[in-house]
Amino acid sequence: MKLAAVGDNCMDVYENIGKAYPGGNPVNVAVYFVRLGEESSYTGVVGTDQYGKLMKEKIAEKGVDVSHIRFMEGSTAITHVELVDGERVFGEYEEGVLADFKLTEEEIDFLCSHDMVVTGLWGNVHDDLAKIKARGVKVAFDAATRPDDPAAVTAIPSVDYLFFATDDGDTPELRETMKQIKARGPKLVITTLGDKGSIAYNGETYTTFGIIPCNVVDTMGAGDSFIAGFLKGILEEKPVEECMKMGATNSSVTLEYNGAW
Repeated sequence: MKLAAVGDNCMDVYENIGKAYPGGNPVNVAVYFVRLGEESSYTGVVGTDQYGKLMKEKIAEKGVDVSHIRFMEGSTAITHVELVDGERVFGEYEEGVLADFKLTEEEIDFLCSHDMVVTGLWGNVHDDLAKIKARGVKVAFDAATRPDDPAAVTAIPSVDYLFFATDDGDTPELRETMKQIKARGPKLVITTLGDKGSIAYNGETYTTFGIIPCNVVDTMGAGDSFIAGFLKGILEEKPVEECMKMGATNSSVTLEYNGAW
């Protein structure tokens, strides 16, 4: 099975400790999919600064196909992060060259050579998902905590598996939101609820799943780990509840160490 991750990447830059770590939603999903024993690629753009080279090298070290990472004159996307009393405080986000990222026809062909394409809210590829879907390739999209964002609204009709996250738990309001999203096109709407587990809606029934208990060290990357595990289950044609369990199990691995990967 081959998963194509496409869209944003980001360096988390901790200036107060002089360190920088690569990541970004599609990047993380690609890395975690390989960790599960499958194949993945990452398509995106990085800058000609020090971080662009580092980003490509570190993703490649994890076994992800980086043949479609492009270098563009300018800066790699960064998020400024501070450690305050052991907690991460996120500061300014600088989009850099990602602001001008547009898929080429060759890149779309490459993505369509995979079993599934996954992207997210900041990937700048929402306008191209209809083309990919029209070619019979499964599409997954992570709307983060903003399923009503304009990029997500554009993407949803061309998406098979729509993910978003909330800390509010399983409420009637959440179920209504999931129902409205489902009516706009996706086969399945999946909401992650942090330590309250997850819920999925297929247009007829809501399926819930809890968490896999573990020693939580750091929550960075937990949601992306869930998506990778869930999509592996989907590609293996597992029942929805089993896909949710696979997502939760993969999250529990990530939760037990510091950083995304």
